[in-house]
Amino acid sequence: MRGALDVARAALPDEGVWVVGGALRDRLLGRLTDDVDLVTTGDPRAQARAIARAAGGTSFRLSGTHGAWRAIAPDRSWHADVMPLEGGGIEEDLARRDFTVNALAEPLAGNGLIDPFGGARDLEARLLRRVSERTFSDDPLRVMRLVRLTLELDLQAEPETVADARAHARGLERTAPERVFGELRRILSVPRPDRAVLALDSVGALEPVLPEVAALHGVEQSRFHHLDVFDHTLMVLERLAALEQDPEPALGEHAAAAMAVLAQPLGDELTRGQALRLGALLHDAAKPQTRAVTPEGRVTFLGHDVAGAELVRGALARLRASERLRAYVAALTAHHLRLGFLVHERPLPPRTVHAYLRTCEPVEVEVTILSVADRLATRGDRADDAIAAHLELARELLGAALRWREEGPPRPLLRGDELARELGIVPGAALGELMAELEAAQFAGEVRTRAEAVAHARERLAAGRR
Repeated sequence: MRGALDVARAALPDEGVWVVGGALRDRLLGRLTDDVDLVTTGDPRAQARAIARAAGGTSFRLSGTHGAWRAIAPDRSWHADVMPLEGGGIEEDLARRDFTVNALAEPLAGNGLIDPFGGARDLEARLLRRVSERTFSDDPLRVMRLVRLTLELDLQAEPETVADARAHARGLERTAPERVFGELRRILSVPRPDRAVLALDSVGALEPVLPEVAALHGVEQSRFHHLDVFDHTLMVLERLAALEQDPEPALGEHAAAAMAVLAQPLGDELTRGQALRLGALLHDAAKPQTRAVTPEGRVTFLGHDVAGAELVRGALARLRASERLRAYVAALTAHHLRLGFLVHERPLPPRTVHAYLRTCEPVEVEVTILSVADRLATRGDRADDAIAAHLELARELLGAALRWREEGPPRPLLRGDELARELGIVPGAALGELMAELEAAQFAGEVRTRAEAVAHARERLAAGRR
């Protein structure tokens, strides 16, 4: 199938249309990309439709504010964004862009690079430099974009550009939350998300975007931790990213299946694994408000899992994340301690495994992986022994979680209404409790037939009446 640029050249006029920005930048860097941005003196709507029609794809309005339209290939392998030319000419349009490496243009027909601000030279020097003194005041979201581009493209931001970004970072508080969250999603998807968060913090962008994470600075922990909560959070992110790259040492025989789960789409343009990174970033967010010191001098964070789940929901609601993503990250936060609590109960009886899976569902796989990253990042007193024990249990529970994700809980041996008739009771809370008990008993292998299930439920009902 033809790429976006080939289709655009075949569908649009030779004059009055330019390729701009990222596609040219990536070409100079030797990076493969087939998504293109176009500016036009014509009608973006009509031209996007022409591109889509030529490819057999679709088109739609991308931005009501800037009049941009997007054409997408039928297999979604590329897209072309068509925007109206701003200003009196292409150089004036480029002067309104963010960084010199993006202020590049080329006529659609391909008659030479237009580079009024030295973007090609900056790329060669691996330098990220603002186009003008208005770069960040015009759009504070560019502060976050600076962080992302330095990490994605391995560029060094010019000191004056960094200083200007820092001076305008507070403007993110007035930026549309949907735009902020869109940039945050991309930032957390870079190979080293821990460095991304540290970079956001260094330019002053973390506090206006995620004050819950900025508040973790300087929150000291117990002797079982070697870092404060902020640095521990960064290390959890780093360990999680390392697990994604090389999962087998920690996850053993379940590594491939676990990574397949993380690769599945979740929502908000995130895979389950990318959303797990957001969970790693926020899992200890309630530690500042729950920190206490016992009379013996022991630091505690009792209830930070439950309080954190509510805090996470609030933070993601502020960023306009979907309810699906809010529930996912809140569940990770609420349950991230559960596996650690079970380490000293090994070997786990089947009913305990069932309770873990049922309680953690629908994040039973992901929260198990999060617990591994969390444990690997905790290197205080007796860390090596604690890590070895945790990993052993995590592999056991990960196998069970993967089976649960694939097969679900045991298929009931009889329906609730059938059990109610057998026992002579009416549907209600007691029936629900009996059905839950039968599921646990069936998972543990304590009941295998319908008759055994009815007998077991009858015994439980009688015991409850005594």
